Amino acid sequence: MIERYLLRYFLAVVEHGNFTRAAESCNVTQPTLSVGIARLEESVGQRLFHRSNRRVDLTPTGAQFAEHARRIEAQFNLAEVAMKQRQPEAIIRLGVLATLPTSMVADIAKALGGIDGIRTEFVEGRASELQDRLDAARIDLAITTEPQGRLRDSFEPVASEGYGLALPASHPLAERTSIAAHELADNVMLVRRHCELLTATSQHFTARGVRPFFAARSRSDDRILALVAAGVGVTVMPDCFVVPGVARVPMEDFTHVRTLGVLMREADAVPEAVVARVRGVLAERIGGAWGDGG
Repeated sequence: MIERYLLRYFLAVVEHGNFTRAAESCNVTQPTLSVGIARLEESVGQRLFHRSNRRVDLTPTGAQFAEHARRIEAQFNLAEVAMKQRQPEAIIRLGVLATLPTSMVADIAKALGGIDGIRTEFVEGRASELQDRLDAARIDLAITTEPQGRLRDSFEPVASEGYGLALPASHPLAERTSIAAHELADNVMLVRRHCELLTATSQHFTARGVRPFFAARSRSDDRILALVAAGVGVTVMPDCFVVPGVARVPMEDFTHVRTLGVLMREADAVPEAVVARVRGVLAERIGGAWGDGG
């Protein structure tokens, strides 16, 4: 492999026609340059210069090699200029609540992708996990539910939404404006294992004498929704989950609400453009859900 500095020595000799002046232009001694040219000729396998007391001239092989060397050096120079002009990208580590719809996360990714100089790393987790990662400086910003305790003052709420039933579109109760728990006594249930209201939901049905058969338990909301759409069973989900083949109907006496927003360790830890676009997607998606928030 021919090293770049040997090409530069060679082109300097071609330009100046003299080893002494070529060495000066390369800021090396003449012996150093001469040794370099000898190494280059050894690599090529042929003489590149005719040497005389007065002048150094290219051999036919040297003239041919010079054309390639100029093109290679020009590409090196273009690459160096391009790298100097390119600004390093800032990496924003964005914590994303696991119970956000995949389509919403995709909308956030698309919105952030339009910000020059910013690259986003997505980190998924439960609300408690995101708070721990924020404390440990492992993420810069979290899209999460309203925290309790000391982090509450650092939370910026954006929108609120309720919870309701997700039923197959063909379900007999799919057209209802609301459904009471006892009306689902004979229904098959699907369990969202990571749901923030898993305990509250279980207590709501148990208190009303409803103890259904559970056909599936999963941490994947996409899988649960697919099973609902396939007619396997029903489940309870935040209002923002709206997909074809699944009907969303409120439950009677189930008034739980979650508030979503952004949480940062420091107010200026993340560029405002990033925070603004996250806010925009949350407001648009939750405001457009069937429940319009709580």
